[in-house]
Amino acid sequence: MLGIVAAVLFFFAFLINAADIGTNNVFSSTNVMLLGLTALALHVAGIGAGWASRNRR
Repeated sequence: MLGIVAAVLFFFAFLINAADIGTNNVFSSTNVMLLGLTALALHVAGIGAGWASRNRR
């Protein structure tokens, strides 16, 4: 799930950069890209990968 979030954030960062949209400092393309990298790192670490079911005995 976080991998999809990272892809969407990277796409928004690309659009902000490609269209040269003037945004405030919070939503600059660099900050959106860093949020995407954070989500991707959490996904690779296994956080947010999906629901884990416990074995029932």
